[in-house]
Amino acid sequence: MDREKLPNHIAIVMDGNGRWARSKSLPRLAGHNAGMIALKEIVKRTSSLGVKHLTVYAFSTENWKRPENEVGGIFNLLVHYVERELEELNQNNVKVKIIGDYNKLPKKAVQKIEEALIKTRDNTGLQFNIALNYGSRDEIVRATKLIADKVANNEMKAEDITQSIFKEHLFTSAIPDPDLVIRTSGEKRLSNFLLWQSAYSEFVFTDTLWPDFTPECLEDAIKEYQKRVRRFGGLK
Repeated sequence: MDREKLPNHIAIVMDGNGRWARSKSLPRLAGHNAGMIALKEIVKRTSSLGVKHLTVYAFSTENWKRPENEVGGIFNLLVHYVERELEELNQNNVKVKIIGDYNKLPKKAVQKIEEALIKTRDNTGLQFNIALNYGSRDEIVRATKLIADKVANNEMKAEDITQSIFKEHLFTSAIPDPDLVIRTSGEKRLSNFLLWQSAYSEFVFTDTLWPDFTPECLEDAIKEYQKRVRRFGGLK
């Protein structure tokens, strides 16, 4: 792996917790718990490598369709994750950010999220972006409405709208587009994750289930990324 050619921003669809649990005859929440443990190691390795941004798909707008006990269990795990890991994240200069409408989560989860945001807001190392209650189509509709309101209120003209203006109204307005998108578990789709932002991202798909995704797997994905030639629609 070439340390001089690291992706600036890595985004991950953490898929396969349920299948991991089923393969071991465990309840699904055991898979989500194992996924949290895997996440801790990936954050540590990403930070130590010097990658600037890591975005993970933790809970989508579609995940509300899952059984109530599983959804509640995921949020409880989120609370425990913050309680266990916040001090270490802060000590390692990691800045936590949330993309998505997290205020619709349970009150305890919202409190812990805001605690993490406040405690790490001045950190200058890895920016750890957690997508919570996030869906890219909803994000795009939300941005469109915000811009439409400004046009209606004569704050801007329709002809002034550009791609840059549109980006400013996304949850990721201050975050560079991902260079590398990784999806675990063998599925090969985005599942409503960073649709606008990943227009020119490189994709790496792996059959490894998320709880088994190790820092070595991450480095393998980065090595694969470094083999790619990125043209952004032009010529080499």
